[in-house]
Parts: sequence; structure tokens; C-alpha cells
Amino acid sequence: MSLRTVALLTCCLALAACNKLNQENYSKLKTGMTKAEVEMLLGSPTECAGAVGFSSCTWGDQNTFISVQYAGDKVLIFSGKGLK
Repeated sequence: MSLRTVALLTCCLALAACNKLNQENYSKLKTGMTKAEVEMLLGSPTECAGAVGFSSCTWGDQNTFISVQYAGDKVLIFSGKGLK
């Protein structure tokens, strides 16, 4: 195996290890957590929307995601799909 191939495989594994959208992090989500706590766990959301004290943020895409709904600054409910 060439040095270039080994370097490429190492980079791919490092990127996969950095993925915060996984079952382990999903299991750490709890109702009542603040937005700041969730973002420390999952990073910046892919998108957010909301109105009148309620908001919803999503991390990921349509195949693999974590979605969190907030009432004010606190987690109300959350869901996920395609997590490993």
C-alpha cells in the first residue's frame, strides 16, 4: 500500500470520527437542556426556524439527522434518523 493511500485512509477515518451525528451523542440529549448545551454537543445546526418563543433546529440532511424543538431556550422534544 502506498504512502498516499495510507494518508487518504487516515484522513477519512479522522473525518468519520469527528461526525457528531451519532447514536452516542443522541443519547446524551435531554429535555430541559439549553440551546448552548445542545450546540456544544452537536455543533452548529444545519438550519433553524421558529416563531413566538418556539424554535426547531436540525443537524444533518434528510437521510441522517437530529432535530431538536425548543420552547424558549430549553429542549422540549427531539428526534433522530439514520444514526449509527
